[in-house]
Amino acid sequence: MMWFLMILLASITLHTLVCICSNVCPKKCVCDSAKSVQCFRLQSFPTGITKDVRKLNLGYNHIKQLKGRDISGLTELEEVIISSCGVEVVEANALRAQGLLRSLDLQKNKLHQIPRGLPPSLETLNVGHNRITGLQESVFEGLKKLRLLDLQNNQITNLRSNTLSTLKKLECLYLDGNQIETVQGALRLPQLNLLSLGNNKIPCFPSSFFTPLQSLTTLRLPGNLLSRVPLDLPHTLSYLNLDRNQIRALRNREMGQLRNLTSLSASYNRLVSVDGGLRLPNLTVLELPGNQLRVLPSRLSPKLEKLDCRQNSIQEVTFQHLSGMKQLKHLFLENNTIWNFEANALRNSVHITNLALEQNLLSSIPDGLPESLIRLDLKGNRIEAVQEQELRSLKRLQVLNLRRNKLTSLPQITLDLLPRLRTVYLDGNPWNCSCELLGVKRTLLARRVEIPKELCNEHVSEPGDSWRAYLMAQDRCEEYFMETAPEDQVEQTDTEEYYDYDS
Repeated sequence: MMWFLMILLASITLHTLVCICSNVCPKKCVCDSAKSVQCFRLQSFPTGITKDVRKLNLGYNHIKQLKGRDISGLTELEEVIISSCGVEVVEANALRAQGLLRSLDLQKNKLHQIPRGLPPSLETLNVGHNRITGLQESVFEGLKKLRLLDLQNNQITNLRSNTLSTLKKLECLYLDGNQIETVQGALRLPQLNLLSLGNNKIPCFPSSFFTPLQSLTTLRLPGNLLSRVPLDLPHTLSYLNLDRNQIRALRNREMGQLRNLTSLSASYNRLVSVDGGLRLPNLTVLELPGNQLRVLPSRLSPKLEKLDCRQNSIQEVTFQHLSGMKQLKHLFLENNTIWNFEANALRNSVHITNLALEQNLLSSIPDGLPESLIRLDLKGNRIEAVQEQELRSLKRLQVLNLRRNKLTSLPQITLDLLPRLRTVYLDGNPWNCSCELLGVKRTLLARRVEIPKELCNEHVSEPGDSWRAYLMAQDRCEEYFMETAPEDQVEQTDTEEYYDYDS
């Protein structure tokens, strides 16, 4: 009996030792109970990793090559991260044994080509920020489950669509920041919903390139050499970015099929015209800053919520331009040459909260602005006076920017019309620091409105620079304050959210 107990005890001890040994974490690594291993400051692939590990993170080490023998025994791996390691070579079929591998991250290394013989289970492949110069169709053979392919910031010069044709399940393709100059063939990726080709050197696309992409919803093409909107864009698009190209016009014949488009950005092109009544019925965001537009686009989508036409050459804003924009919330027209903003031009835009008109040629605050306005920016115009009727409707205004105009005074009555005012920017004007203006400052501070601290800090000037003259000026202002003090202070009411752009 004793003999049997000794054997049993020895067996239990041996089993325990085996379990402990099997869970030993390699040196310079951290292992957790979720079968995840992360290693630091390595010069080569680590040894002694438990065979049932599922996630292996070797990012930010110094590993120049990956060989099959390094990783072949780790057959339970689902995610491998070997980014920012200086990897130059991944041996062909090095990861073939990882039949459960779903995600492989090799970004920010020194690879000249995509590794061959990747496991068919792969769903995400990130080889961005390497030195890859070309794509071979054979590299992607068998990757029928791949959903995301990141190739951004490499040195690819030519995109041949047939090299990607086997990736039938691909949903996201990133090719930004390469040196692509030519694009060939039709991109036959039926499940693709995001394509990003920004910051290349693409002058045009073949007419059939986009035709098969009947699931595409997001297309990013900024920073290329396009002189026109690509033809045959899929009707499924909801987001289109054409920033920093050389496009001169937005035409219905090129975009009329984009009836599902909700966001269009064509900033910093060479636009001189936008077709009136652009047939984009679901458009909510249109961004056109940094172009050469002389006329504000009109008859746009009735669902438009944001229109950005900063840094153009627009001279007038009329009701005809804006009459159909009944859902408009944000209108940005800074840095134009607007001298005429027609009275009541925004009377149909009853939801607008932000109006930016800084750096224009306005001589007065536009009349008849909607009550819904929360922020009004008029910095850098030629406004000489603020009139009561200009502010009468702005009961919800919280931020008023009047910096760098030609104002010398600010009547008390105008600010009494703005019960929700929280911030007013007044610096950069040639103020006459009269008792009236000092009274306005005192009232604003009493209401806890944020104003420039330096506004009229000096005493009111009097003929002769003497202490007696100073005291007389102070007494005169104190009498003025007592005579003009309102019976009831305007109380602050609840505040609302507004678009906080640069003031």
